[in-house]
Parts: sequence; C-alpha cells; structure tokens
Amino acid sequence: MPTLTLATFNCENLFLRYKFGSKADPASAVKNGFILDKKRFESIIDQERKITAQAILAADADVICLQEVENLDALKSFTSNFLQGERYTHRMLIDGNDPRLIDVAVLSRFPIISTVTHQTRRRGGSTVFSRDCLEVVLDVKGKPFSVFVNHFKSMITGKAESEARRLAQAQEVLKILKERFGDDPGKADWAVLGDLNDYQPSKAISELQNSPWMVDVAQRIANPEERWTHFWAAKKDYKQIDYIFLSKAVADRNPKAIPYMVRNGLCLKADRYTGPRFEGIGKERPHASDHCPVVIKLKI
Repeated sequence: MPTLTLATFNCENLFLRYKFGSKADPASAVKNGFILDKKRFESIIDQERKITAQAILAADADVICLQEVENLDALKSFTSNFLQGERYTHRMLIDGNDPRLIDVAVLSRFPIISTVTHQTRRRGGSTVFSRDCLEVVLDVKGKPFSVFVNHFKSMITGKAESEARRLAQAQEVLKILKERFGDDPGKADWAVLGDLNDYQPSKAISELQNSPWMVDVAQRIANPEERWTHFWAAKKDYKQIDYIFLSKAVADRNPKAIPYMVRNGLCLKADRYTGPRFEGIGKERPHASDHCPVVIKLKI
C-alpha cells in the first residue's frame, strides 16, 4: 500500500519582488528593462527564506500545499535556491483572485496528473474564493490522490464581519467534492487542506467538520490546547486556523494517523512552544512564518 506524507503550510509572503526603500524614487525604479540598482531597494532577506525552507525540510512531506506564494516563478526560485536536492520536481501554482498576489501552490515529489482552478466560481455576482480552491490530482505510486488547496477569506476586517464569505467558501468546497466524486464523495481518496482563516466557534469550520464525507484529523489530537497552528504576535494569540480534512475513506484507512505541527520556525515571542528553534530565529523576525506546517503520514 503506497504511503504519502502530506502537509499544508502558509509560508507567509513568499514573494519574488523588490520592496521600495524609504529613499527610492518609484519613477526611476526600472531602467533598461528590469535591471535594478539594488542599493536603492530592499530585497527579501535570505535569512528569513532559509528559515522558511528549514520548516519545509523538517516537515519532509512528499506533497506540501502552500499558501501566500506570489507566482510560479517565485516558487521555482525558492525551491532552486533553498530546497536543492529535495526532489520537489513537480510544482503547481495558478494565479488566483487575491489583489496582493498571494496564491496557493503545491510542491510534490509525485507526478501531477491534472490540475483544475476553481477561482472563477461565482455566487451572487462575485467570485466565491478569495484566492482559489486549487484541485491537483497526484500519481502516488500508481494511485490517484486529489488535494484541494484553499486559503479562505482573512479575518482582517473582523471575524464576525467576514464569516459569511468563509461559510460560502466552505459550502462551495463541498459542492466541488460532490461534482467531482458523486453523491458520496467520502468513498474517494482526497484531502481538503490549507489556511482556512477561522477557528471555532465558526460556521465555516462547522460546515466542513459536520460533513459525513470528511474528517478533521486535528480532532484526533487529544489535548485541544495542542491543536494550534498560528501565532499572532500583536495579540500573543494562538489559534488553529490551518486544517487537513481527509476523505472518510482515507481517514478510515488511517485510524491512528495523527497530524503534527512543525513549530521550530516560530518567533521567540511564541513562548507557548518551548522546543528547539531553527538557527537565526528572532524575537519576532526573522522567522519561518507566523503559521506552522501541519503534517500527516498516510497509507493510500
């Protein structure tokens, strides 16, 4: 029976772009094409990207689904410069709906069979997904396995104020599963995962948790206080907002599979985590991300 180590990780602003320095003149930013005077601009520091890479390497996932990646070029550049030799030769990212250009992506050691973007789905005259629900079918040693990578609407305008959008997104995910796999999607092999930007009590999370087709495997962690995946430094707040939902078939096949969080890349201010940190971690920055990779080992 094939095995699959699966993960999700919001790698926080994995950009391939320059940030204007305080004294830079945007009008003179580009000269002779895209040849930039780096003395006048600030680039993303390599130290932070190295720590982000360490978190991914520590997860050691065969397939890792990412959020907040600028574009496919950024993903390729990151894997080439910081994940050399890790066999993530199969990569997928399709530009989505986010105005900040933060997209969902897949890095895989297994071949990709097919990809579908659901970013154009509409409800009430507007797009449903803030970014996308990226559907990627993988060839796991001869067996197809589908991942549906999500990054739901953020809570930046307030949890209650943005709840309706996340609920619509959760409902649309369930609709996609039924369209793809028929009246009982739970019989197929798939996972819905990503940064869902919500925590209980939540109508969106309950919509997914109450579905008979899937299992929120984080619920298998006996101590609810250990399910957190995100640290908000400004409020010193710990929440579970990153999820892996397995189809019932996959969950039933793996009754003892429990997800774990790679927290070594969190900033020092996240002192609820008392384990070892990667070298170079700062009080708030640099860090790998404000999220933790969530990882689970499965038999497919």
